[in-house]
Amino acid sequence: MIKKSLLLIVAFYLLALFQTSFLAHFSLFSFYPNLILLAVILINFFEKSDRVLGLLVTLWGGFLLDVFSSSFLGLHVLICLAICLGIKLIIRKYVWTPAIWEF
Repeated sequence: MIKKSLLLIVAFYLLALFQTSFLAHFSLFSFYPNLILLAVILINFFEKSDRVLGLLVTLWGGFLLDVFSSSFLGLHVLICLAICLGIKLIIRKYVWTPAIWEF
C-alpha cells in the first residue's frame, strides 16, 4: 500500500507538471486536456468501493491542480472530491460486481 501510494504521488506530480507546462499550449475549441481529473476518475472507477487509496489520490490530485492553477486554493480539491464520492456512491449502490472480481 505504501509503495503504491508513493508511486501514485510521484506519477500525479509528473502528470501535473506535464499538464501545466506542455499541454497548456494545446487546446481543442478552447478546452485544455486535464490528465489529473481523468486519472482520478479512472482510479476511482476501477478501485473497489470500500478502499481508501482512491480518496487519497483524489485529494493529492486536487491539491496539485490547485497549486498549479490561478484559482483559489481548494476549488479543484472540492471538484475532485465530489467526483470521487459520486463514483464511489454510484458503484456501491447500483453496480453489481461478480464474486470472481472480489479477490
